[in-house]
Amino acid sequence: MTKNRILSLIAGISLISSIPASTISAQTTEKLASLTKYVDPFIGSVGHGHVFVGANVPTGAVQLGPSQIMQSWDEFNGWDWCSGYNYISKEILGFSHTHLSGTGIGDLNDVLIVPANGEVQLTPAKFNNMASGYGSFFSKDSEVAKPGYYSAYLDKYKVKAELTATKRVGFHRYHYEKTDNAHLLLDLDFSMLWDKTVASSITQVNDSTFTGYRYSTGWSKDQRIFFAIVLSVPVTKAQLYVGTNPDSGKEVKGVGTKAALFFDAVKNPDIEVKVGISPVSTENARANIAAEAPKWNFDEVKQAADLSWNKVLNKIVFEADKSTKTVFYTALYHTFFLPTIFNDHNGDYRGTDKKVYTNQKFTNYTTFSLWDTYRALNPLMTVIEPAKVKDMVHSLLAIYQQQGKLPLWPLQGSETFCMVGYPSIAVITDAYLKGLLYPSDVALAYKAIRSTAMKPEMGIQYVKKLTTIPAESLKESVAWAMEYAIADWGISKMAAKLGKKEDALYFGKRARLYEKYYNAKEGHFVGKLANGNWNLPFDPIDAKPGKSDYTEGNGWQYTWLVPQDAPGLIRLNGGDKAFTTKLDHFFTMSSQMKNAPNDVTGLIGQYAHGNEPSHHVAYLYNYAGQPWRTAEVVRDVMNKFYTTEKDGICGNEDAGQMSAWYVLSSMGFYSMNPMSGVYVIGSPVMDKATISVGSKKFTINVENQGRKNIYIQKILMNGKPYTKSYIRHTDLVKGGTMTFYMGNKPSATFGISKVDRPL
Repeated sequence: MTKNRILSLIAGISLISSIPASTISAQTTEKLASLTKYVDPFIGSVGHGHVFVGANVPTGAVQLGPSQIMQSWDEFNGWDWCSGYNYISKEILGFSHTHLSGTGIGDLNDVLIVPANGEVQLTPAKFNNMASGYGSFFSKDSEVAKPGYYSAYLDKYKVKAELTATKRVGFHRYHYEKTDNAHLLLDLDFSMLWDKTVASSITQVNDSTFTGYRYSTGWSKDQRIFFAIVLSVPVTKAQLYVGTNPDSGKEVKGVGTKAALFFDAVKNPDIEVKVGISPVSTENARANIAAEAPKWNFDEVKQAADLSWNKVLNKIVFEADKSTKTVFYTALYHTFFLPTIFNDHNGDYRGTDKKVYTNQKFTNYTTFSLWDTYRALNPLMTVIEPAKVKDMVHSLLAIYQQQGKLPLWPLQGSETFCMVGYPSIAVITDAYLKGLLYPSDVALAYKAIRSTAMKPEMGIQYVKKLTTIPAESLKESVAWAMEYAIADWGISKMAAKLGKKEDALYFGKRARLYEKYYNAKEGHFVGKLANGNWNLPFDPIDAKPGKSDYTEGNGWQYTWLVPQDAPGLIRLNGGDKAFTTKLDHFFTMSSQMKNAPNDVTGLIGQYAHGNEPSHHVAYLYNYAGQPWRTAEVVRDVMNKFYTTEKDGICGNEDAGQMSAWYVLSSMGFYSMNPMSGVYVIGSPVMDKATISVGSKKFTINVENQGRKNIYIQKILMNGKPYTKSYIRHTDLVKGGTMTFYMGNKPSATFGISKVDRPL
């Protein structure tokens, strides 16, 4: 055992021993490596990463962090403040309790609290003018962000702000150096981008407790959050407002309500604040505080948050150089942001139908960026969080029962109808095929996926008849059709396993409908018109949003979107040699695009790693017997687009998908067809990784790995030669040891034979 390993083990033991026994579950009796120190929450906070920066716990409902001024949307810069934060900003308006991470949307930022003093200011300051409203410049040197903790010094107010969190409670600690007219401002009218408050309320319960709600509309049309605020010291005065108009009562309701809560900072320069949130009621919000943060002990909650992060990070013990470990563990950290818990401590939650479901016996989740995450994040969770997968699928099925079809992009109990296809089907079928559904959910799951896939809407009315979707009837018709074909493959496999032979045959045919869009003359998938003609003229580098046949991409990028049938795609393109020649051209041609949408970033040739339809493409080489080319490309992607810099994620983090790609790829494999239970081998970048799969361990050793030694020479599985260029899910979850032997030149044998290529 090396000195560093010994020190890490001691640090992990010290961390656990410092936390009260009441906060430690049975699982933490295992020795945990101290891994949170390798996480840098600022990675991805500059540019288009849009990551959340603040205090939360894994999949916690509370994501408590700074909200800043969105700089000019017209100049596009504002898009990079979608999470509420961008590292380049020099101001903090306040601290809000919900955020989105890595999306292109600015919803949430609910329940904003400003630790203020001096004149009460009720509206946000304008950019670069902190005297014009509430908010403060802050010292970047004072800013600290760690898993479960955030701190900054607010120059205007001379307040040190510290934040931590439990699953449903945000915990604030403020130290006031400036005590004049000290107060906490609560603003329920604060919003980002097109989100806006439609109704809100604040009620003073006693001299230290306040409750209320905020209803808002934006990307998600009907968001409802209830809250309870408890202060560690009594208020000397509570001034409530409707808009900017003061109210003399103890309760206010209106479109945008606010409160200034004054306290004696001379006597109490340190004030702590607990904010419980609930999708159901203020009573439940108060109960969440009582259950999760009953004591006034900020440091204990902070330590418990760190421990909760260490527990999930220890799902994979990854051994590499410090820089690579930082990128890896930051990526793994990001994969546990979303989806988020959407029920109360007592099991209550509000459904998509806005009805309250009480005392439920599962963890309900919301904020599913399914079009992004079905490709890697959800498959990753089937390996390291199988119990969580069961509840995630149960949550999707509950939404199906409430709204009559499976969700596309559910957010805070409301459907956004964002993106294309029916990606929840891929998540559900993958979970079923891996044995990760509750037995009582199997029949409902099949009913849900089949009925959703037969809805006469969004082009499905044509798919049902085994015909193409007319381009004039649906924008981005090729993207819709390709995504439908992927999910239909999963339906076919689930139907077959359930013994539903006719359905298996029918959906198998639908899964091959992608072939009808292949224009051999153009060499790409092209839209078809109602009369059967091609949608011409066609330019494969044109990606005009809303005007092309593709979603967030162009013809070149969608040429490869057949992860469910790579052999069929190779046949369409003329066989192995023609296919790999075309792939080589794709990765080496000019990166110039026409009408490129802002989502298309991270370009290598026309490959766009910053957008999900490209994520599997590098792994296609394995299917044509060239695993060394997969190794070259995935290493290039990891080296260029995943770094320790603040802009170290090349595109939107997309709710963990960008990071999940790295987590899997850095260990040497990827879920190319996310429903197949097969992971395609690439090029590992670590020395060793130990994956916890339930009570078992799957260990990956890498011999002779290095910047130049990117090519796999041979593999041993449990000590025996292993010649396949893929790994089965069943191999991983039963535990064992896999050893990669690397070299600086391609192997003449590994993965080349047809019998060794992925299934």
